[in-house]
Parts: sequence; C-alpha cells; structure tokens
Amino acid sequence: MPSHGSLTKAGKVRNQTPKIPAKPKRNLVPRVRNRREYWIRQRKAQGLPVPPVVPPSSIKARKG
Repeated sequence: MPSHGSLTKAGKVRNQTPKIPAKPKRNLVPRVRNRREYWIRQRKAQGLPVPPVVPPSSIKARKG
C-alpha cells in the first residue's frame, strides 16, 4: 500500500517558512485573572481595602 508522500520531504514547508517573533502577551492567563478578581471581591465583601491593580501590560517582561 503506498504512503501519502515520502519521508524525505517531511517538514519541507515548515522549515522553509520564515520565523516571525512572537507578540508579547497583553492579558493575564484566565486562571490567574479569575483568582485575582475573586480575591478582590472577597476583600470588598469584608470591607477591607483593595490595593490598586497594576495592569500586566505595564510590567516589563523579565529576560532570562
């Protein structure tokens, strides 16, 4: 039974495609965002002060 293309050509198109640098992510992962929002709701319900939240887009990414 013939195969669907030879293994000598495997990955040809992917290897020829130019590498584009990834864009920096602007928002938090939903799991972290939901946890933070839950924490803020609990603080407000208890009448405790809520510190200002710094948006993640203003935090510089660490190198390393």
